[in-house]
Amino acid sequence: MIDIENQLHNKGYNLIACIDEVGRGCLAGDVVACAVIMPKNMNISGVCDSKKLSAKKREYLYPKILENAIAVGIGQVGPDVIDEINIKESTRMAMKEAVLNLKDKDGNIIIPDYLLIDAEKVSIDIPQMNLIKGDEKSHGIACASIIAKVYRDRLCEDWDLEYKGYKIGKNKGYGTKEHRDAIKELGPSPIHRVSFLGKIL
Repeated sequence: MIDIENQLHNKGYNLIACIDEVGRGCLAGDVVACAVIMPKNMNISGVCDSKKLSAKKREYLYPKILENAIAVGIGQVGPDVIDEINIKESTRMAMKEAVLNLKDKDGNIIIPDYLLIDAEKVSIDIPQMNLIKGDEKSHGIACASIIAKVYRDRLCEDWDLEYKGYKIGKNKGYGTKEHRDAIKELGPSPIHRVSFLGKIL
């Protein structure tokens, strides 16, 4: 990983919020973003892009990141809004919400002085940089990707109990053949993104 956070710390930025999202390409469920501020020079062994880690490894790293983070914020936008405004704008909305929800361990709101974002721009008056494949280049963005992924996977387990037959706990809302077949058979549930289902229904 490039040492982008250290470069920014050396320019005088102290509270660098790193932001990533998960669930952008799913057929069902919310898009979830995480913003996390990690301490200067913090490097947790094993942290990398969440997509390259097993579920077991993500679950192992999740509490370690939370334990060490200065502040963490989650933002999520549901299927109704995604259908209304599109997934790109919904992703940006979730990212902004994650920044506004940044809190330390005592529940105090923390306002970052810089944003490092995975391949997006957030409409907020804070200096920012978007990094293509940021979760491969920034330790902080990789931390955010792990938190967002574990948080959303747990939501999928809850949705699986509520909306049976789609196996959302297994497919995490993504368009597997099994999931697409279930939609054809059962029709969409209240958490499906109708605007994503044109080729299925």
